[in-house]
Amino acid sequence: MLLTNRVRELRARFNFTQGELAERVGVTRQTIVSLEKGSYTPSLLLAMNIAEEFKMPIEEIFTKEDEK
Repeated sequence: MLLTNRVRELRARFNFTQGELAERVGVTRQTIVSLEKGSYTPSLLLAMNIAEEFKMPIEEIFTKEDEK
């Protein structure tokens, strides 16, 4: 299974830089970069913090997909 996300899209919609989002959720900018590239799976706490920042349910940001 893969975990995909809409972080890049939502970050742009909210006009946050990667650094700003990272600061708001308590991680480094590199973590946000890796998350957006799909090479990092966030902890539940980080996913919850991101969802709170975007005022959306986690399920609307992060999605499980079968690997092809």
